[in-house]
Amino acid sequence: MAKLKITLVKSTNKCTKVQAATVAALGLKKIGQSVEKNDDSAIRGMVHRVAHLVTCEEV
Repeated sequence: MAKLKITLVKSTNKCTKVQAATVAALGLKKIGQSVEKNDDSAIRGMVHRVAHLVTCEEV
């Protein structure tokens, strides 16, 4: 199964509570932190919701 590397590039200070919760659910806490997640529709939806805060690339 393919993996996605998700990196937090912007702060969650001014975003909505739902967006901040989505970033936390992805496992991201600090700017520059990266996580690898399995590529499935749930993760893709989470990344789409906070696309302005994160970068995503296939690994």
